Amino acid sequence: MNLEIVCLLLLLPWLMLLDQSTAATSLAKPGCEESCGNLTIPYPFGLSANCSLNSWYLIKCDKSSNPPKAFLNSFLQVELQSEVKSVSIENQTITTLVSIVNFCNGSSRGSRIITTGTDLSESPFYYSKDRNKLMFVGCGNGLVTQKQNVLSGCTAICSAGTRLTGCYGINCCQSLVPFDLSSYTANFTNSGIQQEAHPKCNAAFLVDQTWVPAKVAEPFVFLGHAPVVWVWTLQSKELDSGLLCDKSEAAVKLEDGTSVANLQCRCGPGTQGNPYFSNGCQVIQGCTNCTDVFYYSKQSPTIILLSVFISIGVLLLLFGSYLLYKTFKRRRNKRQKQMFFKLNGGLLLQQQLSSNEGTIDKAKLFTAKELEKATDHFNENRILGRGGQGTVYKGMLSDGKIVAVKKSKLVDENQLDQFINEVVILSQINHRNVVKLLGCCLETEVPLLVYEFIINGTLYSLIHNENNDFPFPWSTRLRIATEVAGALAYLHSATSVPIYHRDIKSSNILLDEKYRAKVSDFGTSRSIAIDQTHLTTGVQGTFGYLDPEYFQSSQFTEKSDVYSFGVVLAELLTGKKAISTTTNEYRSLATNFLLATDKNRLDTIIHAEISQEGRKEDIMAAANIAYRCLNLNGKKRPTMKEVTTALEAIR
Repeated sequence: MNLEIVCLLLLLPWLMLLDQSTAATSLAKPGCEESCGNLTIPYPFGLSANCSLNSWYLIKCDKSSNPPKAFLNSFLQVELQSEVKSVSIENQTITTLVSIVNFCNGSSRGSRIITTGTDLSESPFYYSKDRNKLMFVGCGNGLVTQKQNVLSGCTAICSAGTRLTGCYGINCCQSLVPFDLSSYTANFTNSGIQQEAHPKCNAAFLVDQTWVPAKVAEPFVFLGHAPVVWVWTLQSKELDSGLLCDKSEAAVKLEDGTSVANLQCRCGPGTQGNPYFSNGCQVIQGCTNCTDVFYYSKQSPTIILLSVFISIGVLLLLFGSYLLYKTFKRRRNKRQKQMFFKLNGGLLLQQQLSSNEGTIDKAKLFTAKELEKATDHFNENRILGRGGQGTVYKGMLSDGKIVAVKKSKLVDENQLDQFINEVVILSQINHRNVVKLLGCCLETEVPLLVYEFIINGTLYSLIHNENNDFPFPWSTRLRIATEVAGALAYLHSATSVPIYHRDIKSSNILLDEKYRAKVSDFGTSRSIAIDQTHLTTGVQGTFGYLDPEYFQSSQFTEKSDVYSFGVVLAELLTGKKAISTTTNEYRSLATNFLLATDKNRLDTIIHAEISQEGRKEDIMAAANIAYRCLNLNGKKRPTMKEVTTALEAIR
């Protein structure tokens, strides 16, 4: 039998027993919202007029902030509205944030500054004497008065440059609140002993006893908010609706020395919930020494209790075994993923990210399960192509998006650097003619990269596949050359850190649905410091496109990419491959192109259709650009920015 069905049958008696206790678990009025962000709003408070006892208890939820904030502002001025941090049914308290205001005076002797706290006289709220304390920050004497009667105070000793955490009499002092207050006045008197270097700013306020100020330092600047605790009470007329399950009277002493009867609702022993509803207090399961528990227990049939105990025992056994199995399996999978993460360069990737902060914010970390489903478990029929660094599969994500998934070969040290480098490089690039990296997966045996899917294959296939039905006129060839040049110019000079591709060739240039060029395969690319002129590495690249100067010196410069682009441009002009084995001399296209240009025989190698379609001046201008790019002296080659400008001028 299915495990879920067994558990449901075993839980049925327990659910029957708990039916009554779950009937009123909400602390808010039925049909009303119970929370604002992470704050629970119990009745008598509410988020609308129909959900609160009256306007005093109306709380406004500001959902424009993240997370949403609650404000109790029914009787306060808008600029003094109080943000609600917590509401406690058990303690009859509400904690709000109040603004802490600095009071500054240019005189250092005998000055007197007066401020008054929030006046709660006309409201059902009082400042709690048990939960609040008076805090005075500054130099001199701080007093709390009420109708000119001193209620509490303390003295702070001035000490220039002192930095203390807490409030112990140095630039800050605190004292107890004598009794519940509805209003108070804070008075400041400078001691007259402070030096000119000492601050002339003070602040005094009632604050939650658990609150600790930040370090007090010279010169004193104190801005922000602090929590203060209010007690709420209700009058008899507000409780005539019969919503209470428990009532007890409490005498609250006012500032004039009189007392008034105020009511507070309490849940009885062994129960919990919201006492402001009828049947709002529910029995606490498992409570001991609670008279109410025995009353509820007597209402439950013996057979149900017996079923509950048996069910709990069986459930514990089943769930224990199930959780043990799941825990073991989860830990094993976690260890395996962590192992693959390290093997696939996760630590190296973290190091790269620490030096290239924010480079893959937009890249998604895919799971192995997602990519297996997308590629039909890497079905051979989904293969788009194979290369020296891995195999590319066509896939479809759960949202219907078509992607290309690159499955790298088993990682050795060299391939690991290339894989991580490709992630970092591509994540920095945002250009319409550069293939977009969507994300990666490091938790599989071999690393995976996910790219946007480019539908029309490679430029190499378009140039050299004679059976291609797509017309490939001169105007399209010139546009593609301009787009590739623009992408390389962007990599060399428009990114925050210059990027050298190091493997530009026609098979690494993809064509989208509109046959727009997309430069791809950045596995051997490198980013360099702005003040560097070259990169010294082991020679990497594709023969026929490789810069001879780089091949001899192992020093790769931006002009090495220019040379490779010159070979691609020559391919577009001639329709010939970079390395041809059809001639007796096995010459490269670059060599043949340079020789033909030097001997003024370009018309013998330019593609026949191009000669017929394009203007001779334009073709010769493009050929001249290719000739300059293929110069054996790298310093005499143009930059990619200059190449782009020249090609755009031809178009």
